[in-house]
Amino acid sequence: MKVAVLVGGTSMERDVSLASGAQVVKALRTQGHKVLVVDTARGLLGPAEEALFLASGVAEVPPDESALTATGGGTAMVLAQTPELQNVDVLFLALHGGTGEDGTLQTILDLTGIPYTGSGRLGSANAMDKDMSKRLFCAGGIPTAPWLMSPVSLETVREHVGIPCVVKPNSQGSTIGLTVVKKEEDLQAAIDLAHQYDEEVMIERFVPGRELTVGILDGKALGVGEILPKFSEIFDYKSKYQKGGAEEIFPADLTPEQTARIKELGLKVFYALKLRDYCRVDFRMDPDGGLWCLEVNTLPGMTATSLLPQSAKVEGIGFAELVEKICGLGLKRASARGKAKAG
Repeated sequence: MKVAVLVGGTSMERDVSLASGAQVVKALRTQGHKVLVVDTARGLLGPAEEALFLASGVAEVPPDESALTATGGGTAMVLAQTPELQNVDVLFLALHGGTGEDGTLQTILDLTGIPYTGSGRLGSANAMDKDMSKRLFCAGGIPTAPWLMSPVSLETVREHVGIPCVVKPNSQGSTIGLTVVKKEEDLQAAIDLAHQYDEEVMIERFVPGRELTVGILDGKALGVGEILPKFSEIFDYKSKYQKGGAEEIFPADLTPEQTARIKELGLKVFYALKLRDYCRVDFRMDPDGGLWCLEVNTLPGMTATSLLPQSAKVEGIGFAELVEKICGLGLKRASARGKAKAG
């Protein structure tokens, strides 16, 4: 199988994408597949650039905007100037955030006809837009914390959401720009911070309790895990990507009934948002045992120790096998589409 792994880009999660992509490339090569690496901001990586890429890691804080702006050109231009992509069997999307995960890239790829992994343009857009996700959760009977969209008055926040609350950019990942607001006087500063990363800002009720997650692969729920952050009360950027930042327990210490319920809700999320291939769904369990869906990641982290691979490992699926399965789903879909056209 010949695979092109798309990495990097110019989102705030660029470093995370590079780390994921490096592990995906290594896994595919150990299985004997031919792999090209394409940075969607810079193009096809040569041997020297690839060596640096494979040794990359994630810094304690996301890259600043000026550094991202200087990274390279637009995704559409890069793809158009990379003819090698026309000769691959499938594109593995190891991108996180921005145009790589919000449906923009998926729309471009749908027009080119090149097979790719993960959700399509609609599902990707649904999941990246947190406000839209929560509306679809509600329509699908999936419990989610009450929320408002800025601008909104403090009085309205008090009445419908309450303090403490969570303020976050509507379409960012990795908790970038997110603040847990514990005092009313800190609300506006949190909104201002979130606005640095997105035009739309969500204000959501803070749900105390346990942080839980479940992976979905090919319409089946994988193992349920629990995250215990070490650096913060929430699973923030530093806790996610720095060594020792969190304890991740797979499988989570839950009753069989609780595990089954989380898997059931995870699958409901998968179908409510019109996702495909794979994703990871995050929940909070409150002190009374109530479950609240936080959000869904259509292109979750893909290092060997990321949450989705750990979720798959509970079901006996190793990292290399997981990566191959995801590639296989993209190929299977392309084959089915080709047969439909031929018919």
